[in-house]
This record gives sequence, C-alpha cells and structure tokens, in this order.
Amino acid sequence: MTESLLPTVEILTGPAPTHAVIWLHGLGADGHDFEPVVDEFDADRLPPTRFIFPHAPKRAVTINAGYVMRAWFDIYSRDYGNRAEDVEGTEASAAQVEALIARENARGIPDERIVLAGFSQGGAIALHAGLRHPHRLAGVMALSTFLPLAERLAGEAHPANRDVPIFMAHGQGDSVIPHDFARQSAELLAAAGYPLEWRSYPMEHSLCLPEVRDIEDWLAKVLAA
Repeated sequence: MTESLLPTVEILTGPAPTHAVIWLHGLGADGHDFEPVVDEFDADRLPPTRFIFPHAPKRAVTINAGYVMRAWFDIYSRDYGNRAEDVEGTEASAAQVEALIARENARGIPDERIVLAGFSQGGAIALHAGLRHPHRLAGVMALSTFLPLAERLAGEAHPANRDVPIFMAHGQGDSVIPHDFARQSAELLAAAGYPLEWRSYPMEHSLCLPEVRDIEDWLAKVLAA
C-alpha cells in the first residue's frame, strides 16, 4: 500500500492525533497550498488532529492546452453546465483518497474520525469519494467546487454515508466555477437528504477569513461528534 500512496504534507495540532482531515488542493496547486490555514485555527477547539495535504498526480489538462500539471482529473471544457467529465481520472483519484483513508485506519484513526476536504477540483473529489465510501466518515468539506458525475450519485452513493455532514462554501464572484452551478450541486445534495450546510461569501475563487472561521466552527462540531 505504501508504494501507491500519494506524497503528502502533514501538520499535527497535538501529539498522538485521534482525528484526521485529508484536504485536497485545487488544479495546478500542491499539498502546500492550504498549510497556512491550519495556523488560523484555534487548536484548543479541535481534538488532536492530523491534517494531511496530498499532492495530486501530474497529468495533461485539456483546457490548459494539454499542459502537464498537478490535477485530480482532466477538464475538457469551461462550460460547467454542459460538458463531458473525466470519469477515469475522477475514479482514479477517489481510489488514491481511499488509500490515504486506509493509512489513517492503520495509524489508529477510524473512519468516523476522518474528514475529507478539498478546494475546487479537490473538493469535487472529496464529494465523489466521501459519498461512496463504505464506512461512515466524520464529514465532507467541499470548498469552491461542485458535485462531479452527479447523475451517477443515486446509484453509487453508499448507505454508510447517507447522513454524513457536508459543508459547502463558494464565492459569489467566482469566475472559475460559477456560484449558481455550485449551488445547484448543493441543492441536489440537500434534496437527496444529506445534512448540508451551504455558505456563500463576497469573494472570487479563493478563501476568505469569515469562511475560515466558519470552517473552524464546522470542524469543531463534526470532529467532536
């Protein structure tokens, strides 16, 4: 299993962590991208937690003229409302997330104490993998993103995570993934019965301090559950 694991950056909020957050970066970034966010959290509000930031594999990305960069899946078009999706890449990345969850299990952290999180492409994979994972997770956090392969969710969602808490947040001025398109994903998940919290902020395709505070509140709640 070790040979197939993605390389990661790890930050511990305390000795002998009892919980884990696996946080996936966006297109063209790497695992260092969200390291600084952990410093913004009040560690006293969280149990001893291992934050794991994987580096996505490098692959050619169609919308970027085939340039090779870190990406969780290929993107064929910027038209999010009417486009083909990279099924193979999405499923391969979800399998790599499953391997990271298995490593946390081997290190003594059960599934119900693990949050899957991600930004943009990473958030899409967190949703895809988390809702299909065969054991109950602590939560799924999806930032500035959307639900991939949405038409397949009903047939592939695992009952173990039909009540997993979901936190979705998005910038009202996002020019990369349109706010309304992301909200459609949130509405679809809510209609399917998932306990979802939706937040929107006056920002672009990024994070803002009020969002970080809301993330901290949500993590404190689901990791303490």
